[in-house]
Amino acid sequence: MSMTESYRAKTMTAAQAAALIPDAARMVVGLGVSYPPALMDALADRVRAGDLRGGTLYCMLACPAASESILSPDLHDRIHHVSLFHGGVERATDAQRVGTTQPFVETLPVQFHQIPRILTENLHVDTLFATVSPMDADGCFSLGTNTDYALTVARSGARLVVEVNSAMPYVHGDCKIPLSAVTAIVENNTPLVQVPALPRTPNDEAIGAIIAEMVEDGACLQMGIGAVPDAVCAALTDHRNLGIHTELLSPGLVSLIKAGVVDNSRKRIHAGRSVFTFAMGDQSLYDFLHDNRTLEAHPVEHVNAPHIIAQNDRVISVNATIQVDLGGACNSEYLCNRQFSGTGGQLDFVRGAYASKGGRSIIACHSTAARGTVSRIVPWLDGPVTTPRTDTHIIVTEYGWVDMKGKTLSERARALIAIAHPDFREELERAAFERRLL
Repeated sequence: MSMTESYRAKTMTAAQAAALIPDAARMVVGLGVSYPPALMDALADRVRAGDLRGGTLYCMLACPAASESILSPDLHDRIHHVSLFHGGVERATDAQRVGTTQPFVETLPVQFHQIPRILTENLHVDTLFATVSPMDADGCFSLGTNTDYALTVARSGARLVVEVNSAMPYVHGDCKIPLSAVTAIVENNTPLVQVPALPRTPNDEAIGAIIAEMVEDGACLQMGIGAVPDAVCAALTDHRNLGIHTELLSPGLVSLIKAGVVDNSRKRIHAGRSVFTFAMGDQSLYDFLHDNRTLEAHPVEHVNAPHIIAQNDRVISVNATIQVDLGGACNSEYLCNRQFSGTGGQLDFVRGAYASKGGRSIIACHSTAARGTVSRIVPWLDGPVTTPRTDTHIIVTEYGWVDMKGKTLSERARALIAIAHPDFREELERAAFERRLL
């Protein structure tokens, strides 16, 4: 059978593809942009009709469209939804359940680089649904914006059901799956999910400027998502010979590539290439990704592995947090007594960046939240420890930065109080005395 004949033989409607899934299937859906809408709608129809029972669906940063499809409220008791990282869909669901007896969305705590192994070795996921680019001349599909855990699951022998979308960019790197590995193909050409940039505040700009001063020419960047990382990128336009080895490829990082600030010439691994594991942003980012050989996508167990990150020199990792306690521990995932996001790759890059020669792990936050009524620097965390105090390196607010390494608990408390909002410093000092840190 020719490659074309094989492709046609595996091509079917979304309903036909969904019909291949057995009861009690353990399924995972592509992260963010790679969410396949036609397949998920068809799967939701089967669950709603009672034709598919006992299934579990693992999601990470579920696409907004899922809330009207497979994660619709009327299906919550018919399919087991497990979140690997909360997004707006899970937060909205949990908010609806406040004051009821319904449990919050099931959360699986896990570092991002461990997710592929967890899915394949511990959870034995048997089905992957993902959006891919059209097949190339070699008979392979590119995973496009999302290699992350998808490639490892695809190679595990799991049932692989793909939604081929001409809008998905063809991306280079270790991110290809052959036609022979695919169980079913559904063609659905639809615009990709776009994530608009958040407006930047004066505090974002101040934090961005502080961090940019710590970045040397030739440094290798990892940026998280949000206004602060975007502000950092905007403040780096006068730098030269920067590199990129990042979990997320964002519009801010792409702007540095386009400006010639990033050339990856000083990297020790993947020299000359900007490396990422997933991308999310606007259409211009997706257009820039398409068939661009200066960019490479690799699986998250490679990109986020601390020992891989550390092989590049002067790695600068920038991530956000919700709270920092007086000892330097960070809660970056829990808010208002419930899960807000997830561990993600923060600790991966905290450890990898610090282990690199000349590297700096930076965790940034505004000094206050809730319109200035709540301090983000607190005596004790209100949620889990995302980054332990033993790992924290540099903490930044709009009032400055402090290096946690080599400081005792009392020195840390004093340093953190100094970059807290002035309205809360006296209160934090009293708390530090109560904790006998001062």
